[in-house]
Amino acid sequence: MRNLPTVTLERLLLRPFQLHDADSVQQLAGDPYIAEMTLYIPHPYENGMAEEWIHTHHDQYIEGKSVTLAIVHKEESYLMGAITIALHTKFNHGELAYWIGVPFMNNGYCTEAARGMMAYAFDELKLKRVYARHLGKNPASGKVMEKLGMKFEGCLRQHVRKGDAYEDLAYYGLLQEEYLTERRSV
Repeated sequence: MRNLPTVTLERLLLRPFQLHDADSVQQLAGDPYIAEMTLYIPHPYENGMAEEWIHTHHDQYIEGKSVTLAIVHKEESYLMGAITIALHTKFNHGELAYWIGVPFMNNGYCTEAARGMMAYAFDELKLKRVYARHLGKNPASGKVMEKLGMKFEGCLRQHVRKGDAYEDLAYYGLLQEEYLTERRSV
């Protein structure tokens, strides 16, 4: 049986979620700001939701649908957020998604975690393309995508409904050859 990977970075560890992470997930993802700036995280974040979500990760990985990892501080082992690459094997591409808890924002952790997941996507999974999207009202997420070398590919205006409001989705993408060229130049 295959296990979810662990990715070691400079300050962070991307590792499989464990059930003991559920309280931290509920606390961090339950912040109203996280729900407001992400497409699928609900508010309120009810008891049991984190455990239910964590239970899906292994099967999603085994079925080739996604790789979801905890963003953890490498030295002190506390949970900071989550990062996922949803796999679309028919087209050999993946969608990057992430969130970082409010107490950990503006320290470069999200960018570091996303770089690590992009390396895993291109080097280990051999994906042809990785794309990501963010709500129009969350330009900070777009800045992370730009730091990864992703190119802005367009905006789908009022494409999704979150609560009572229609929201724009901004799309970014990076091709494998662009990733490899960028990596060689560093």
